[in-house]
Amino acid sequence: MLVFDLLIRTSGTWINVATVILGTLLGLLFAGRLPQRMQHIIPQGLGLITLFIGFHLAGSLTNAQAGQVDGVILGLLALVIGGLLGEWWGIEPRLTKLGDWLKYRFKGKGRFTEGFVAASLLFCIGPMALIGSINNGLTGDHTLLTLKAVMDGLASIALTGSYGIGVGFSALSVLVYQGTISLAAGLLAQSIPDPATSPVVLLVTGVGGLMILGIGLMLLDIGKVRVASFLPALLVAPLLFAIADWLS
Repeated sequence: MLVFDLLIRTSGTWINVATVILGTLLGLLFAGRLPQRMQHIIPQGLGLITLFIGFHLAGSLTNAQAGQVDGVILGLLALVIGGLLGEWWGIEPRLTKLGDWLKYRFKGKGRFTEGFVAASLLFCIGPMALIGSINNGLTGDHTLLTLKAVMDGLASIALTGSYGIGVGFSALSVLVYQGTISLAAGLLAQSIPDPATSPVVLLVTGVGGLMILGIGLMLLDIGKVRVASFLPALLVAPLLFAIADWLS
């Protein structure tokens, strides 16, 4: 029963691993044959469904009331405070520098290694991987990671055309990174009577949903949202809930 529960709470990660491998195989098979117009329409479709899922998750804020404080207010405060902390700590530029450093570090050491590093960074360093893994671990819901899995699978097709089979081995990075986060969140969920209806979990889910909306806007080229800077909001949200609940 424990093994089954662990599989449920890491289900999104396993789906993600499978799509990266499948995308790599398709990339090897159809390298360079995907028309340009199809390459443009795919991100738009993904952007629309990302917005839909973001709105759905953000709706959790309406059920995350702490005492007399509405969940939407808590979500707003969490985003503002978390965003300020993220900018103060320079999370987004630091992630960019990390990616640039790794790209420079492994440049010239073979397309296999370069493909593995590039794909690992793309699939693991981002809000969707973190939020999706937490949500999967807490509630067992793998919807967000399944969407990410589709996006990663399509990206794998394109990356494999440039880097080769090394892209497929980034599935190991996805398994370790997302699986670890989901398992950690799953252990936390065991101390919560019903994670699916817990106001704290709903608040974190709602804040994450707002960040996912930012990703959808970027996929549709509507605007540039510094989503990574809002990551601290996922930690700020439960703290604000505890304070509001205590004051009530």
